[in-house]
Amino acid sequence: MTPATLRPFLLAITVCAVALLGACSREQAAPEPVRAVRTMTLGADTAGAGVEYAAEIRARNESRLGFRVGGKIVRRNAEVGEAVKAGQVLAQLDAQDLRLGQDAARAALAAAQVNLDQAAADARRYRELKEQGFIGAAELERRENALKAAQAGLAQARAQASLQGNQAAYAALVADTAGVVTAVEAEPGMVVAAGAPVVRLAHDGPRDVVFAVPEDKVELLRNVAAQPGALKVRLWNADSLLPATLREVAAAADPVTRTFLAKADVGRADVRLGQTATVLLELPRSAGVTRLPLSAVAELQGKTVVWLLDPATLTVRPQTVSVAGADGNSVVVSAGLAPGQTVVRAGVHLLTPGQKVKRYVEPVVAATGAAPASGAAR
Repeated sequence: MTPATLRPFLLAITVCAVALLGACSREQAAPEPVRAVRTMTLGADTAGAGVEYAAEIRARNESRLGFRVGGKIVRRNAEVGEAVKAGQVLAQLDAQDLRLGQDAARAALAAAQVNLDQAAADARRYRELKEQGFIGAAELERRENALKAAQAGLAQARAQASLQGNQAAYAALVADTAGVVTAVEAEPGMVVAAGAPVVRLAHDGPRDVVFAVPEDKVELLRNVAAQPGALKVRLWNADSLLPATLREVAAAADPVTRTFLAKADVGRADVRLGQTATVLLELPRSAGVTRLPLSAVAELQGKTVVWLLDPATLTVRPQTVSVAGADGNSVVVSAGLAPGQTVVRAGVHLLTPGQKVKRYVEPVVAATGAAPASGAAR
């Protein structure tokens, strides 16, 4: 072999030797660490979900009070939030014109009374003249008819006087029952028509919890709320629950929110008008339904999964599940799991199929006052 051809051959041998030496010196990849996971074992119990609605405390009966006559408001005695008693004056109209009308009606009544007295005296005299033969029957009949007309005129004047007296009394707006003023819709100086709302009064008595229900939950509300104890109310400033009974569901949806207004009766519970509350609707418990913490559920390739632990090999695998809904910090799984399975409830976002794991063990806290071990890190 000539030197010209030997040189490329030696160069190729040198390159191969360097490659083999580099492959032999390459370090092996570090094994993936065994991750610790929190687990829970599924039982054979059942689970149920619940629905919550924001609500407001309102009076069972609420009236919009207004004057029965028109006029100018000169005084308003009620303020929003004030408790009033039956018969208490809430507002006052300028009653000058009404009193003048009452005086005119009284004068007309007095005139009708005088006219009746005169007609009665004339009829009595003409009756005596008829008995003596000085007048005919026709003349006596005219006098008796005049007496009847005077009696009718007196009855009319008496009714008109009573009407004007009532009109004058209507100048004062009076609470017809005890309650709390929830709104004021007119101020002094305003001229209002008869029947125009001036004060809104919430009657003392039973209280309702009012809340809005979506269209797809109306039938569910009616069916579940018919069961005793399924509907409860929790006030925002209290932890205790109040029993409630569904009393009414609106027949038509609100044109703006497209929800149905529902009212639940809490009786005479110690609540204040306008308080904010939460209505709790407990759904029926179903067999085969499991409640898991939210941290146990993950999404893998577009599917909702939980990770199951094989206790023998300490490996994990994903399991597709069906979620029925959420309840606070828990999720209700309706299908895909069976009692006795071990589910990873924390650390699922770092797992891969077939991965080796270990159970998480809570660290033991040393007793207070114990001396630290020699050489321990600080």
